[in-house]
Amino acid sequence: MQETIVDPRLTNAEEHAEGVRQAQVLFKLNHTMPYTDEYNVLVKELFGDNLGEGGWVMPGLTGVCFDRVKIGRGVMIMNNCLMMARGGITIDDGAMIAANAQLISNNHDLHDRQLLICKPVHIGRNAWIGAGATILPGVTIGENAVVAAGAVVTKDVTPNTIVGGNPAKFIKNIE
Repeated sequence: MQETIVDPRLTNAEEHAEGVRQAQVLFKLNHTMPYTDEYNVLVKELFGDNLGEGGWVMPGLTGVCFDRVKIGRGVMIMNNCLMMARGGITIDDGAMIAANAQLISNNHDLHDRQLLICKPVHIGRNAWIGAGATILPGVTIGENAVVAAGAVVTKDVTPNTIVGGNPAKFIKNIE
């Protein structure tokens, strides 16, 4: 897994301007009527070409670095999703992200808290992330896996399994 360290204190003018642009588009998106052409244009402006056909993002979205989020075809992301995407977030085709889920690909260094330690988050094809679940940096959720509501996932989840709890633990296989 690729880990990167980012020092936000060293952000250049172009990077700062892109962060401001994304924050402003996000604000507009969250204050626009969903299921309208205006809303769809703002989603496209925020994610660019990284939103697959038939993908849907409901309002109440929060986070940073949306240019580092890749959303596959037919993905549904429900209300109030948090995407801390500095380390990259990939959501494969057909995945479902329930309301209030948190996808976090960065954390702070223990010694210099201004530094960000970034590791990608990967949500596999047809995975289901339950309401209020938290996926931490460097975690891969396997294909067809289910993360129970409220789970805190600190380690990779095997395909075709269900995990839950804090920290998330194996519950059962999906037959």
